[in-house]
Amino acid sequence: MTLTDRERLLIVISNAISVYSVYTKDPQTMPKNLTLIDFVLKCTPDELKKNITMDMIDEVFEYVSKTQTQLS
Repeated sequence: MTLTDRERLLIVISNAISVYSVYTKDPQTMPKNLTLIDFVLKCTPDELKKNITMDMIDEVFEYVSKTQTQLS
């Protein structure tokens, strides 16, 4: 079974959100004024960027946030 581009994109966004949240715990590890959106875009491979939307980032962020809260 091969992953679709949408599935790959969801994985990339989810991973970027998780890494970003870890980096924000130590502000010295992140460049100043780097937003979550900027970070997600920097982590996304060029061939997948054409399919990324703000709604998709918001949806993944909401799910990841809810999941992390439930696991805490």
